[in-house]
Parts: sequence; structure tokens; C-alpha cells
Amino acid sequence: MNENINLNLYKIFYEVAKNGSASVTAKKLYISQPAISKSIKALEQELHQKLFYRTKNGMFLTKKGEELYKCIDEAFRIIAYGKKQITIEENFRKGILRIGAPSHIVSFLLMERIYQFHQKHPNIEMTIVCRSTDELLKMLRNHDVDLVIDILSYKDDVSELSINKLKDMDHCFVMRNDSEFIDCTIEHDISEIKNLPLILPAKHSSHRQRINELAKINGFALNNVFSIETSEIIYDAIKNGWGIGYILQDIVKKDLINGTLKKINIKEKLPKVSLYLIYDEKTISSDSLKFINDSLRGI
Repeated sequence: MNENINLNLYKIFYEVAKNGSASVTAKKLYISQPAISKSIKALEQELHQKLFYRTKNGMFLTKKGEELYKCIDEAFRIIAYGKKQITIEENFRKGILRIGAPSHIVSFLLMERIYQFHQKHPNIEMTIVCRSTDELLKMLRNHDVDLVIDILSYKDDVSELSINKLKDMDHCFVMRNDSEFIDCTIEHDISEIKNLPLILPAKHSSHRQRINELAKINGFALNNVFSIETSEIIYDAIKNGWGIGYILQDIVKKDLINGTLKKINIKEKLPKVSLYLIYDEKTISSDSLKFINDSLRGI
């Protein structure tokens, strides 16, 4: 580590970048405006880079300034996270674990594991946060959750995070055991279900888009469709006999085993998805690692 780094210069740069003004920053930090300007100039000289455009409307970051700001912003977030962890350990002598995952992943795949972990480690305060993938990844970057368990798409930018695949998951078409929409004892072309009452994920979901693409490839569209936002409600609708549901097989695994639901055998290969564990390797806590090692094996 370079012992000659003047952290105060970087702190002042960070505040000016956030405020867009030397005068506003001076008031917030109780430093004179000339001292602020002098510090920015000193940092620019030290780095041999122009960091701000100075205009009558304020100070705006140059391209190099934006690059530096991103690095410093991340550094301050990590410092804040470290401070929070130390405060928790010293003042409360209690751990904290915040898990981010979609509600259906929690309900059908994680709930029992989370409960068992809590029983084993009652001193660790656990919080479960259910949001969209975009929101969960943002919360992870802001250190508002410690880890995320979710299905990712090609659109999700996780390049700076640690990612571990937990499992591949199959989709299936299922219906209640006493339903007679289609014969489940024989294999069917997927086109045979196109006009049957279907319970599908909402149109904007990646699961729905994938099954629509498969139908299109096979030259037809799915017509008699009931679109539902969440897997939990899709599951309930299937159990209530509303129609044939398209759902992750892991969600209905117990129902298929005990015979309350039955699976339609489709010749075509239905889309798979992968479940991932995502976290920031730089800030992962000991409690999070304990949960990962104790509870996510063989999920």
C-alpha cells in the first residue's frame, strides 16, 4: 500500500463530485472554498489529469474524473459496510444475514433451509428481501443485502460480482390430478396444448418469452392463456384446477411425487434455467459464508 496517499484529497474530490459545487462542499465540510479549490488542484496535479470541468453552473466530472469517482464511491461503500459489521459485532454481539431472492425461490426452495440455519444459529438475525432481479443486484452493490440467489438472464450485468451456479432447473406443464384437459399417459407434441386452458407467467417475464419463442419455432402461438405475475399464484391456480400450468419442476416436485398434480409429457425439450448464488467477494461476511457452506450445498 502507498503510505503517501492523501486520503483527505480524495474525500474532498468525492464530495465535490457528489455536490457539483465547491461552495456547497465547503459549507458541508466546514472548509473554506479556496481550500476546496486548492485540494482539487493538488489532486489533479498529483494524478496529471483534469478531473472537473468548471462552469458558471457548477463543477462537472471529466471522463477521467468519472472513472476515479466510481472507484472512490466503491471504496467508501466498502468502508461503510466494514464499519457497520464492526459496530454490529462490538455493540450487539449479534450477526446479521440479509438474503435477497425472488419470493418463489424463497417459498419453494429456500424456506426450509433458512429455517434450519436459523435454528442452528439463533444469534444471527436474518432478513429475507424479495425483489426483482434488477433491484436485488442493485441492493447487493449497495450492500443492502449480503447475497442474492436468483435466476439470471443474459441482460443482467454481474461482471464485477462473484457468481456460482447452484443448479439447473427444468420447466414443465402440469395440471391437477383430477383434471382431464389432456391424456398424461402418452407423449404429446407441444402444439397439442396450444388451444387448451393454459396458466403462464406474465408476458414480460423471461420464462414466458422463452416458451413463446419455443411455440413460434414450432409454428404456432399459445392462445387460451391466463397470464399470472408470480409463481406462487400460478401454483395456486394449478392446484385449483384452472388449467395447465407452466412452472419450474422444482416447485411442484412434491406434488408430482404424492400425486396431487400430474405432468404432461412433451416431446420437445422445454427451456431450462439456472439458479445462481451471487455476492461481492470483497465484502462477503463470515455469517454469509456460514450460510452458504451450511445451507446451500445440494440445493
